[in-house]
Amino acid sequence: MRRARAPRRLTVDGQVWLWNVGHTHPGCRTYVTLRRAEARGALLRLVFESGPGRVTAGFPYGAGEVAAAGGHLNLNEPGVIRRLLDLATARGLLPCEHGVREVDAWPLFDALTGGTPLRGPDRQDLS
Repeated sequence: MRRARAPRRLTVDGQVWLWNVGHTHPGCRTYVTLRRAEARGALLRLVFESGPGRVTAGFPYGAGEVAAAGGHLNLNEPGVIRRLLDLATARGLLPCEHGVREVDAWPLFDALTGGTPLRGPDRQDLS
């Protein structure tokens, strides 16, 4: 059985990536941390911060799932991580040096799901 916090491996075009999913408080943030296996000090952290029209935890979604009006993503699925990595690469978000680069992941979510954040007084109603 895999340890919950242990990095998972994803190979893309011969390049090995390590990734994991986490959740923190305060602020109710779900995040994905990605790094190349040979460059462990250069991390990309895709942050999904809870807010109006954006869900990062709670019923009916499980740990590692994020949702908005346009749909939801399960960050525990390697295919979802691959699509996020492809978008991050295309947008030039990958870190080039040692350190952690935190990026708002909701624009990537919107690109993958075709969704847009809800607006107006009912923006927290995702139904």
